Amino acid sequence: MINFKDITYLKEGTVRQKEAHKTLLELNVFQLLENYNPILVGTIPIDIDVESSDLDIICQSDNHEEVIKVVCENYGEFSGFEVRTISSYKNLKTTIITFEYKTFPIEIFIQNKLPEKQDSYLHMLIEHQVLLEENVAFKSKIITLKQQGFKTEPAFAKLLSLKGDPYKMLLTYGFEKGYIS
Repeated sequence: MINFKDITYLKEGTVRQKEAHKTLLELNVFQLLENYNPILVGTIPIDIDVESSDLDIICQSDNHEEVIKVVCENYGEFSGFEVRTISSYKNLKTTIITFEYKTFPIEIFIQNKLPEKQDSYLHMLIEHQVLLEENVAFKSKIITLKQQGFKTEPAFAKLLSLKGDPYKMLLTYGFEKGYIS
């Protein structure tokens, strides 16, 4: 299993993963956010990204303003810079900071929850395990659905015939299969 907590795995990956690694190093984002336990999640780490895929970095902090200040000081001048806070997601305050750097849209998510327990990380672990167990055609179908506009979790839910909220059902599926505990 890939250690997704250490981005060095990207150096040996696809062209896009290597570009992501280089970009993250240029931005020095993991060192800048090291006190907030950053983890790269999403489609790029598991090689199901499409051209518009972004770099999603999840972090943990009970002081969102502190993280916002650090990010603003370092990336506030970048194209598309925006900060928004959602207070209703699972009754958990979530701040999302977005900006663009070179060819990548970047999103930094802040919650006061261990990154390893955040849904986006758990979804990625489940999706990675499914991809390991399925064939290449399955992966191609996921990418095709994403190119057609599907978000990742709904694409997996469709191909796995999961009914209901795809985000919740994917977590349930992962728990039932023993992919996450």
